[in-house]
Amino acid sequence: QVQLVESGGGLVQAGGSLRLSCAASGFTFSTYDMGWFRQAPGKEREFVARVSSTFDSTYYTDSVKGRFTISRDNARNSVLLQMNNLKPEDTAVYYCAARRGGSAGEYDFWGQGTQVTVSS
Repeated sequence: QVQLVESGGGLVQAGGSLRLSCAASGFTFSTYDMGWFRQAPGKEREFVARVSSTFDSTYYTDSVKGRFTISRDNARNSVLLQMNNLKPEDTAVYYCAARRGGSAGEYDFWGQGTQVTVSS
């Protein structure tokens, strides 16, 4: 049974930091690209960051470049999102997702999400 379980969300003041974690099970983690997405109230879900299964290449949406860092630990089947200098516009539910390495398009597995709220 595939599971992606996010943790680490919470309430933080603008300028603060949070670290999100995603624990994966039920699939061969090392062969999957891992991504973080977010959805703010009244908005569509958007891509935040991705780390590939090969060479740990990373990709970010422009609005988080220089502030967020995605990393993976294949030994622990986990992916992290370090978020620094948080802004109120980062407020959203953050989701962890997985897709087969080298594929494009839709992600295969999704977590339930963790709430991040940034106060001004």
